[in-house]
Amino acid sequence: MPNTPFDSREFRNALGNFATGVTIVTAKGKNGELVGVTASSFNSVSLDPPLILWSLDRSSTSLQAIETASHFCVHILGDAQADECMAFAKSGVDKFSELSCDEGLGGAPLIDGCLGRFECRNVVHHDGGDHVIIIGEVERFVTREGNPLVFFRGKLSAIAPEMDGA
Repeated sequence: MPNTPFDSREFRNALGNFATGVTIVTAKGKNGELVGVTASSFNSVSLDPPLILWSLDRSSTSLQAIETASHFCVHILGDAQADECMAFAKSGVDKFSELSCDEGLGGAPLIDGCLGRFECRNVVHHDGGDHVIIIGEVERFVTREGNPLVFFRGKLSAIAPEMDGA
């Protein structure tokens, strides 16, 4: 049916069938402002050099600060961090008021309790339609055990831990 109009909402619903992990990306903007956003568009790009990518909606109020920051930090969320996920998904609120954050490379806030944390030099940005694709070179990272927070069909959920003997 080549004359059928493209249904963006149905396209979004179809993409929702792909379960993804959930991250929070933080940075310290050029003017010293702390910014953070929830993102599920995180991927590895290269092991040598160590590169990752994620994307941000062009309409995000944090875009300019993130694009001009020297560094950013990607935090992979654990299943107990749904509240943080939702707080950083909102705009116009002080996302850091309830958190005690250390300062990472380039002043990017570091959130505790994550399954993984990647401190990245802000390398390059690419056009991605209504999003900007942001590539960073990983300069430091930490990891810890735990279960991930996932996003599937528009909802957050946890993956049940493996059962012994199953």
